[in-house]
Amino acid sequence: METTANGSIVSALLSLAHTLFQPGFCPGDWVWATSMAGALIALVPVVGMVIVALMRKFTGNRYHGVPLFVIAGVGVVFVLAIPWFLMNGVSGVYRDVFAGGTGGLSASEVATLHNAYCFVGEQSTYLGGGQNVYETLFYPSDSVLAYGYYLGALVGLPILALLAVMLLGRVALRRGPKWPGRLLWGSFVAFVLFASVVEANTAVHLWLGFLPAAVLGVIPVALVGPPSWSTIQNSDRPPERPQPPPYVPPEQKQQPPPPPEKQYPPTSVAPAQDAGALAAVPGPVPVPPGSGAAGSSRFRRIRRLGHGGFGTVWEAQDMQLGRTVALKIAHAPDEDTEQRMQREARALAMVNHPNCVRVYDLVEEPDGLALVMEYLEGQALAEAVDGNGPLDDLSAGRLWATLAGALSEAHDKGVLHRDMKPSNVIVDGEGIPHLIDFGIARSKGDSKLTATGMMIGTPDYVAPETAAGAPASPASDAWQLAATVSFALSGYPPRGTRETPMAALMAAARAEPPSQLPRQSVHARLLIASLDPQPRNRPTLKAVQREVEGWLSRTGHSAEGPVTRVVPRIQ
Repeated sequence: METTANGSIVSALLSLAHTLFQPGFCPGDWVWATSMAGALIALVPVVGMVIVALMRKFTGNRYHGVPLFVIAGVGVVFVLAIPWFLMNGVSGVYRDVFAGGTGGLSASEVATLHNAYCFVGEQSTYLGGGQNVYETLFYPSDSVLAYGYYLGALVGLPILALLAVMLLGRVALRRGPKWPGRLLWGSFVAFVLFASVVEANTAVHLWLGFLPAAVLGVIPVALVGPPSWSTIQNSDRPPERPQPPPYVPPEQKQQPPPPPEKQYPPTSVAPAQDAGALAAVPGPVPVPPGSGAAGSSRFRRIRRLGHGGFGTVWEAQDMQLGRTVALKIAHAPDEDTEQRMQREARALAMVNHPNCVRVYDLVEEPDGLALVMEYLEGQALAEAVDGNGPLDDLSAGRLWATLAGALSEAHDKGVLHRDMKPSNVIVDGEGIPHLIDFGIARSKGDSKLTATGMMIGTPDYVAPETAAGAPASPASDAWQLAATVSFALSGYPPRGTRETPMAALMAAARAEPPSQLPRQSVHARLLIASLDPQPRNRPTLKAVQREVEGWLSRTGHSAEGPVTRVVPRIQ
């Protein structure tokens, strides 16, 4: 009963193929119908890839548990079992007709199978009366020409079909690790081996129909679309484990709670474990003893490194510790300025990354509050590119991966930079980039600045949603980093330069598309994705770091190393 049911399914497939495509010329209507049947069989793996793409669209990169079981199941069922059942069944129908049976076909269909065409002769004999694939390849006939034909068709066509299936798998697994694709194309390799029992002539024409259908199957899989970067980020986040309630002895449960104690405002620096809470609530930062009271001479200023609307940065010598530091001194010692300095100090103190500038202290200087930071001898990325020319793909890849890691570290601590740009990247004497100037950084929970007229970020490098008034986010930091990398590769901001800062800000608020991208760079595709006007469509910094480090590894390079040669600063 089961064999009859299976035969009826395959004979129905052949009848459908014969109805869809049966030109009455050489090599024969049933030979052409066999190729059409191969195309129909190829739709089964395509449907399986669509299922994988749909699953990933909602689950992201969770390749464990149910999603991994689904991928493996699709490989076994849709890429191995069903195609082999159908292909072997088609060969079985032709063998049955050749032996005098009907193979589940109608009498009129069986009669047309006995028609002869051109070089194939009678179709039933050509399709069902020869050797199978294994016998043809390992027990060849005396004709070298015939053996070459079968070798090319029965080996070359399956190899091309394998490449098409691998392409289908890569499209279905876009924006994620590709290793689960082995479960898909590995099943196809098993299918090809199992199909060696199919009659050789039938297999040739089945593969001739299978190959183009599998290649065209990329279209529906691609139309499903990859998962959004936000879905991938959520799937990569480890699940939160519920914390058990603290143990309370039974004797304490009977006692009434003690009266609340009177609360006093903090007067000293919180312990290390409360660093996050300290950063989240701006407040006065005490001046430790010896940190430099007003009028002190602890720091001897050597030369001015930079000057802006907010303050001045000096190279200075710490006379107590005997080291060179950078002093950032605010111009106007008002309440908003002090809050901004405290915010930057807390932000930098929370971030511990080798490519982020370190903060040492916050002290009172005679001319204002001063932030004591690590001194970096080097050159701003903006100056390095202007002086030495754009970076190559290798250097830009190292720059992107390194700074993505630094910003990710800051985001993990709840700190946003919000002013990522080429002038805020210092390249030291060894060519290593460092992220500086968290001057408008804000920790989660901070109150908003009250200074009027302050623009968050630099117009040429500000994200569209930030320019339009939306709050900054990790996605806006990722946009600004991509804009910085684009500048390093091309020498221009991604939206080009404008006559005035207001014009640049308006272009950012309108989300004008980038016009100065390095189109010839290998990073162009990732730059376009990272500069998407919609924050939810951008890859996360961790995804960017994985992508770029993967490219560096494939090219035989490490993410660690110099990004550019620095010209010494003119004294």
